[in-house]
Amino acid sequence: MSSISPQEIKQEFLKSKMGIAGIIILSILIATSIIAIITIPVETFQEWNNPGSWISYPKVAIPIWVNYFMTEKIPEHKIYDTPNIQTNSNGEIILTSHQFGVNFDYESFPNDFIYIFSSEYVDSPLLQMSVIRPDGIKLELLSMALPYTNSKTIHSERIFSTDNAINKNLSLQSEKFSFNLDRLSTEDIVFSKSKINEPLKGNYIFLIDTYSINSKPEIHESQLIIGGKAFGIMGTDELRRDLAVGLLWGTPLALFIGLVVSIASVVAGLLYGVYAGFKGKKTDEAMMRFNDVIYALPALPFLIILSVTISNSIFVMVGFLMVFGWVGIAKVARSMSLQIKTKGYVDAANMMGQKDSKIVLKHILPQLLPYAFASVAISVPAAITTEAGLSFLGLGDPSFPTWGQILHDANTFGAASRGLWWWIMPPGIMIAITGLAFVFIGNALDAIVNPKLKR
Repeated sequence: MSSISPQEIKQEFLKSKMGIAGIIILSILIATSIIAIITIPVETFQEWNNPGSWISYPKVAIPIWVNYFMTEKIPEHKIYDTPNIQTNSNGEIILTSHQFGVNFDYESFPNDFIYIFSSEYVDSPLLQMSVIRPDGIKLELLSMALPYTNSKTIHSERIFSTDNAINKNLSLQSEKFSFNLDRLSTEDIVFSKSKINEPLKGNYIFLIDTYSINSKPEIHESQLIIGGKAFGIMGTDELRRDLAVGLLWGTPLALFIGLVVSIASVVAGLLYGVYAGFKGKKTDEAMMRFNDVIYALPALPFLIILSVTISNSIFVMVGFLMVFGWVGIAKVARSMSLQIKTKGYVDAANMMGQKDSKIVLKHILPQLLPYAFASVAISVPAAITTEAGLSFLGLGDPSFPTWGQILHDANTFGAASRGLWWWIMPPGIMIAITGLAFVFIGNALDAIVNPKLKR
């Protein structure tokens, strides 16, 4: 094996279209990882499996960009949390009004609407909810007194459009419509045209008026949700989670798993194989027989057993992958070490009385570095796909939103049979693209450091 300088490797690599393509893809993945870590709060990542954190999002909503390819636009799920607040007083009565402007421009009705609020008050304020439609019709939705208290208390509540009180109030205003309101849902009534039972497009104003005596309530949260069938860049799953968050966070996790496992495996395999080849004789024989034992173990079934019996922690899984990842590299490193130790400079180092460890680290290992870099790149896809496979089987760490875990959840809820392609295809494509990047880089490096692959 001839020695290749880093400069020569760089020059040859830059001539490889495959290698350049791999570097470009890897750069995009690294940039995506940085964006995910910077822009997405760690709390969001930690709350991935907490249903309460995603309650405001819709179930299995399709990505919003699908509307660009649809003749009839699908209603988007929108969350309004910055109302226009107005305060008026008339003697002892104080009116606090929260106004939400909603632009509705879709061919079908929204799923529902929800008002979420948290208010700190004394006594028992009166809350009234109404909506002014684009045609000027004002509909009274709800009138309710908040629970009485003689000291400052924080009260939180969610008002759903499915509330029977809202539907009853609307039925009492049937004279404002020219069609029968019986058996129509609240959102169908609110968003219907006055003559035809189809959506009325335009600007709606939802009003939440709070009447209190002497003291003004302090509103800590005021949020209006218009439920739709499309949400976010990548849609949502059955548990209402934003899949864009999972896909973005899955990128640094995949790179972490792949790089840590491959680097650790290559380093361990190189050290083990080089030392065995250098020592030779009984030491070499004993070390390689142990290598053969590990090599003969079926990795995936063994990993499944270890995950079930010991732990499914992602860090334990990374450790297991390292255990099975070094054996093949050790065999190749040993054969290279057997060739290099016959060189004159190695014999000279032995005659000068240098320690075995110094000879290995100074004279043999540097010759194997080009091969090590190629091996690291080629080993990454195997580590990522193995983790994805274990997670898909339900043996991964559920607290981490890895791509394999997303696919496992999709399989659990029958996403394929239900046609929820946005839950299945993106994580699969991300696994394939990441693997492809490292395969391109690894093959380009392998063609440089392995003379047999050169034309």
